[in-house]
Parts: sequence; structure tokens; C-alpha cells
Amino acid sequence: MGKYIYLMLTLALCASCQSTSKKSYNIDSVASPKGTEIFQPNWENIAKNYQFPEWFVDAKFGIFIHWGVYAVPAYNSEWYSRDMYQKGHHSYKHHIETWGPQDKFGYKDFIPLFKAEKFNAEEWVELFKKAGAKYVVPVAEHHDGFSMYDSDLNEWNAVKMGPKKDIIGLLKKAIEKEGLVFGLSTHRAENAWFFNGGMNFPSDVQDTTITLYGRRYDNEKYTEDVAREWLTHTYELVDKYQPKLIWFDWSVNNPVLMPYFNKFMAYYYNSALDWGENVVVNTKQGYPTDVQVWDVERGKSGKMMQFPWQTDTSVGKRSWSYINGEENKTPEQIVHDLIDIVSKNGNLLLNIGPRADGTITDEQKEVLLSIGKWLEVNGEAIYGTRCWKKFGEGDTEPAKGSFSDNAATAYTAQDIRFTTKGNDFYAIVLNWGNDGVLVKSLNKEAINDAKILGINLLGSDEKINWEQTDEGLKIAFPEKKPCDYAYSFKISFDKKVGEHLKSEAINEVMKHGS
Repeated sequence: MGKYIYLMLTLALCASCQSTSKKSYNIDSVASPKGTEIFQPNWENIAKNYQFPEWFVDAKFGIFIHWGVYAVPAYNSEWYSRDMYQKGHHSYKHHIETWGPQDKFGYKDFIPLFKAEKFNAEEWVELFKKAGAKYVVPVAEHHDGFSMYDSDLNEWNAVKMGPKKDIIGLLKKAIEKEGLVFGLSTHRAENAWFFNGGMNFPSDVQDTTITLYGRRYDNEKYTEDVAREWLTHTYELVDKYQPKLIWFDWSVNNPVLMPYFNKFMAYYYNSALDWGENVVVNTKQGYPTDVQVWDVERGKSGKMMQFPWQTDTSVGKRSWSYINGEENKTPEQIVHDLIDIVSKNGNLLLNIGPRADGTITDEQKEVLLSIGKWLEVNGEAIYGTRCWKKFGEGDTEPAKGSFSDNAATAYTAQDIRFTTKGNDFYAIVLNWGNDGVLVKSLNKEAINDAKILGINLLGSDEKINWEQTDEGLKIAFPEKKPCDYAYSFKISFDKKVGEHLKSEAINEVMKHGS
């Protein structure tokens, strides 16, 4: 009997050790695992200690990847997981007609079909590098609650189910091997209410043991309990994957979540000090622009910004994820947007949506390769540059604000965007002009006592004729185009030009959705 009791006590002790060996996170502290706590969870402290990384300001162009279970139905958008439970929505009807009623085939039942059998992280990253991207941001977890990484906190993850692979871990390894910067996004905050429609009719969402479907709260409702859970999952991502950029969707500005988001920023920045890295946080609204990077979804700022900012948009016009019947933007439209954004002190984070099997469509590949081809010629006017005193000139008004960039802007040869690098000034002309171009912003008053040492067109060996006039700097185009769209004149001065001019940069962000 004594031996039996001893054996049971031993087994109980082993079980206790195993249960406590699971990684825990002290979310009541913002100190890094090594005890660093320079950053505190308040904006004044963070602004005092935070610096925007040079790598981010230099990079200008990154790739976003929306890939998850939602690529299996491949219908309408990445919000299929929500919309299939919204009675009256066409995705609800499509689901019943294609897959069956939601109480017989729910969103969770797509997971075994998400096999990622052709996924090759190295091939993806090779494509992104050819596209000219300098950083890559895969979605680690979308609103659907399925973790694309090896999570100890969420059993609904890509290691245990579906692909049976640590997708984020594999991408991190491939991205960093190629010398690109690894980031990730997490949309877990929205999971709390994302599936709530399924509570209104017979569906598997009503089985509350299925944690994939979150709390089933009312739309955008949050509690302290959810906020603490969200913060724990975010600490896990920081510790496990050490991303240099973390991107968040809109609801982290919720008043309940905001104090916890401030804790996250402090913890992340403290951890990065231990890593010896400079890192970036992206949010859409609600946070100061000097503690993180303001991000505009599917649109642009209309003005030059004082602090670095970012546009996130997609090659596809209809969806962030792969869907059947997608309509893609042209490379020219995306390049024009990139130039406009960079001239205003911003970065472009461009999304692609792979198929469920892990392949990227030929059309989206071609778009990326065409952008890379343009950057091979004109990258000098983009990478490592800084904005000038004004972002450009011209009469054409591009769309501005969120959700405004699906339609291409028809630019003329009078539409010019400016970037600088040291004493070099780049005038990027957004259309070809056989009659040359007049850069009005480089008039004699602006140039002042700076002297032009030479002018050339990137990608061209032809001699460029130019003339300084009272109206501005007149530049003639060469006979041959060095690329298919957007042409970068490099104007070399003997000193930084226009230093006496006042900058037009502002620090007033547009409201999300405006």
C-alpha cells in the first residue's frame, strides 16, 4: 500500500511539474524577461525614450501576407469567417449552398482542408526580395482566431491542425536568412466578437467549448478579462518570435484595451532593448504619432507627415486574402502610390493573398516582379531617402484617406514628387513628357546659393539638358525611356538645397475610414 501511495504522489508531482512548465507571462509587469524596464506604459515616457528605427525609415517598401483558413472557401474576402454567420449576407447563403448549413459545417471544419501542401517559405521570400521589399509582415493570427504559429496559449494553431507547420517560424527563418526584416501582425483583439452572428441561428458557434470562436460578445465590446487575455497572447508573440515590427488592426484603440496596449508597447520596446534591435508598432488610430507608426488602410495621407507613417494596402482590390475572381491593381498604380507615399515621409506595406495550398497566383507574382523591375532602375530615389520641405507639385489630386486607393490616378508630366539623400535631390516625374518638365519648386529663391553639379535620369546614360530660370528648373527628357512609368531625375547639388525653407510637414492624422 505504501508503494502505491508513493507512486501516486510521484505521478502527481510529475503532472504538477508538467503543468507548471508551460510558459507563463506576467502581464502585470512591463519589464522584459531580463528585467529591463526603461519604457513605462504611458505616452510621455514612451515618446521620451522611443526612436523610429533607421531600418524602417530607410526601407520604404514591405510585403504584407494575409494567409489563413479563410483561403479555403476563397469567397468574397478574408472576413468570410464572420460573414458566413451573418444571416442575409451573400456569404451566408453561399456557405449553405456550397458547404452546407452552419450547424453541420462550420468555419472550424475548413481547418482540415487548409493543408498548405505547396507552401515554401524560401520561394516566397525570394519573390519578395525580387520585388524590392525590405521587410515582410505575415499575419500571425487574423480575426478568425486561428494562430499561424506555434502557440502554447491557443490550441487552434497551424502546428496542431491544418498545415501542421509553424508557418510564422518558417517565414521568420527564411526572411532573416535573405537579409530582410521580419515582422508580423496580430488581429486577435477582434476575435472577441467576430463570430457573434452565429449565436442568432443554429450553428456550431453556439457550442461555447469551441474557443476558436472567441467570446461571442456584441460588436466591438471588450472586457478587462479579454484585454488581459489579448495582452498575454501578444507577450507570447514578442517572446517567441522577436519581430521587428508588429501591426495591429483598428480596435486596439478601444478604451478598455488602450491601457493594455500601452503595457504591450512598453514590454515590446523593453524586450527589443535586450535584443539590441529597434522595433516598430503600427496602429490605425488613437495613439500619438511619436510612440508608434500611424497606418492608413487602403489609402494615403494627403499631406507630408512630421513622423514616419505607413500605408497598408493590397494588390487585390476586393480582398486581402486569396479569393476566386480577384481583380488586381496594375504595377504602375502601385508604383505611383509608393512614390507619393515616400515623398510624404511614409512607407508602403503591400499585401498579397496566397492560395490555401501555399502558392501565389501568377498575376500577383507578375505585379510584384514588375514593381521590383522599376525599383532596380529607380530604387536610389526611394530607399534611404528623406522627404524634402514639400512633397511635390502638380495639379492632379490623388485620392486621400482610408479605403480610397482602388482607382488609379491619371498623372501628367507636371505631377512630380520629391525625395532627398544628402546633397542629392530627386524629382520623380509621374508621366513622360516629350516637351520636358519644369520643376517650379526649384526656382532661384528655393535653390538660393546652392549650385547644381549635374543632372541625370536614373537608368539612362543619355546627357540631360537643363536650364535654371526664374520660373523654376527646366529639364529635358532623353530620347529613350529607362522604364515603363515614373521617371527619376537625380539633381546633384553642392549642399543640401532649400534648407532655409519652411517644411510643410504636419502632425495631424486623418480619422480612420475618412
